[in-house]
Amino acid sequence: MAVLGTATACDSAHPLTAEPYDAARQIAFNGVQDGGTADPGKPLEITSHGGGGRITDVTAVDESGRYIAGRLSGDGSRWYSTAPLAAGSRYTVRVSTENDEGAPGRKVLTFGTGAPRHRGTLKVVFGPRAGEYGVGQPVTARLSAPVKDRASRIAVERGLKVDSRPAVEGSWYWVDSRTLHYRPREYWPAHATVTATSGLRGVKINDRLWGGATKPLKLTTGDRIEAVTNAGTHRMAVYRNGQDVKDIPVTTGKPGFETRNGVKVVLEKQAFVQMRSATVGIAAGSGDSYDLPVHWATRVTWSGEYVHAAPWSVGSQGSANVSHGCTGMSTEDAEWFFHTVHEGDIVRVVGSEGESMDPFGNGFGDWNLDWAKWRQGSALLGDGSDDPGRHKVVESARLRPQV
Repeated sequence: MAVLGTATACDSAHPLTAEPYDAARQIAFNGVQDGGTADPGKPLEITSHGGGGRITDVTAVDESGRYIAGRLSGDGSRWYSTAPLAAGSRYTVRVSTENDEGAPGRKVLTFGTGAPRHRGTLKVVFGPRAGEYGVGQPVTARLSAPVKDRASRIAVERGLKVDSRPAVEGSWYWVDSRTLHYRPREYWPAHATVTATSGLRGVKINDRLWGGATKPLKLTTGDRIEAVTNAGTHRMAVYRNGQDVKDIPVTTGKPGFETRNGVKVVLEKQAFVQMRSATVGIAAGSGDSYDLPVHWATRVTWSGEYVHAAPWSVGSQGSANVSHGCTGMSTEDAEWFFHTVHEGDIVRVVGSEGESMDPFGNGFGDWNLDWAKWRQGSALLGDGSDDPGRHKVVESARLRPQV
């Protein structure tokens, strides 16, 4: 008993306790000190030194609530940002860890980012202007400088966000180096709210450009109005929210001036316009020249295709195509159409012998590209994003190891 008691006394005097797991000892940031300043032109990297610990979760967020996307290695030894830091911002990074026995750890770092030494500012202007539109209206983004290489386009596209309520799947398309269009997979829902915002302020695009502040845009949609003109039967059917509301006899383009097939979007409306053939390349004095006062003109292409009143061709409406490419109808029907449709409503032509509507450059022909081809216009396609076609800006950097 004495021997046993001696052993017990010895254990009490020198307890064999394990050293507590300390996450702070395991985690290192690449050149960033707590309360210090980081270079916004470089990615943020977090590593675990090992010693029985690994990273399990990371969140990095700035003072305005923007999260920085990142990736975590499969073994939990390294996390790195995949989206650029913003210049002139302050960040809070929270790192969760665990050791081999599952004991959790935590480390928090706060730091600021300085301003780049040399930069040009990339400004973005969203379009169209705020207001109510038809369900076919694309959102546009016009850049103040050309962005040509894929890495820079990815940086821009990740920062441009379009949300709708109800939510729909959609994607950006690079029309050219300064212009992007955004559309859903299908048309917008009726009576939806669409907002476009930019998170590019202070973000590095490339060595020459950093993102500037951008005014957000809010649009709403009205009823789903779709006009379908069949050039072969010389009739236009107008639908509201899927219901047929009017059937109109029309005339479309005659041989040599055939109306373009495909989906177009209402661009603007003019109660009166003087139409002259010289503006579309028809020589004055030729057999096809004209100079006519036209009422209730609804424009669908910038090259001069309208839906309008054509009282001079009433005898052919519903039976023959005699126009120079426009869709003509009676004055009464044209006035009704003018007051029924709005910018962004859909005007589709089928059965014409003419060319197909171009996707870009002559109005909004965006809907003439199928979804697979539209997605190919996104710089994010194939960059490892979860779903580049949906194109949702990453809202969280909370990532688990990849397995």
